[in-house]
Amino acid sequence: MKLAPGALAGLAEELRGRAELGMKRDIQLPSRVFAAALESAWFPGGEPILNGDDTAALPDGDGGYTLLAAEGMRPELVAADPWFAGFCSVMVNLSDVAAMGGRPWAVVDALFMGSGENERVLEGMKAASDLFGVPVVGGHTARVSGPTLLSVAVLGRAKRLISSYAAKAGHTLLMAVDLRGSFRLGGAFNAATTASSQQLRASLAVLPELAEAELVSAGKDISMAGTCGSIAMLLETSGVGARLDLERVPAPHEVEPLRWLTAFPSYGFVLTAEPRAVSRICARFDAVGVTCAAVGVIDDSKRLLLEHADEAALYLDLSERPLTGFGVGA
Repeated sequence: MKLAPGALAGLAEELRGRAELGMKRDIQLPSRVFAAALESAWFPGGEPILNGDDTAALPDGDGGYTLLAAEGMRPELVAADPWFAGFCSVMVNLSDVAAMGGRPWAVVDALFMGSGENERVLEGMKAASDLFGVPVVGGHTARVSGPTLLSVAVLGRAKRLISSYAAKAGHTLLMAVDLRGSFRLGGAFNAATTASSQQLRASLAVLPELAEAELVSAGKDISMAGTCGSIAMLLETSGVGARLDLERVPAPHEVEPLRWLTAFPSYGFVLTAEPRAVSRICARFDAVGVTCAAVGVIDDSKRLLLEHADEAALYLDLSERPLTGFGVGA
């Protein structure tokens, strides 16, 4: 990714001002209400269940984890493109499971059908379910007045976790993204709806394979917060900082830096690993057609610093102002 000389400081300021980043600060409300580490009275196990990760990781007693997550779709997306919203509602949940080193098992939904092409939401969910091979097994559907509201939850399993609590100073920061797509609805970079079932499933499977091979330590899927916002969430959870080299960030040809860094890719992850594992990790992604590159270094600053050529600009200082409120020492 290339920037004009002197453009980095302005780009950092624009990124900080994005509404999608501000929405992540709304998570501070539940972070104040719910403890960062929880345990079920019905299934005591001695290992805490940490809040603030891409999914809840519930110890299963056999050394593995049951994964549970949910996502609500923004009503404006549902109204603008109901089929794609339905497709994304399933896809983003599967990405959350993969980001934790897991394999998705099943999906349930809650759909309040308002005005508009409601059935298209269900058709999009069915298309994603079929392509990824993850069934929609239940949920709740009702008609209401006003806009259509959609939320989806997923269940998965992991043998070994990738967690955003596990990044450490000295680790390499990587970005893996499927660039075989195009923009849809402005901010969404869609590389999924035109892909084959085999391609989608193979790409998702890389994450649990890397976890089980103990090549990746920490990770997070790239969400509506964009590349920098998602990295910041990972850093906050682990209580660390990073330097991100924008020249190394994988990007489609001729896309504007601001548009790409704020994009929501259908397949995109930020990961951390020991430097010696980087080449093996990139090779695993390359084998399924996904672009992966080392894009920075984790440090103990609790700041995310953007770098380009000989310039540097601060994106966020998490020691001064929290983002989600979840993390080490929270």
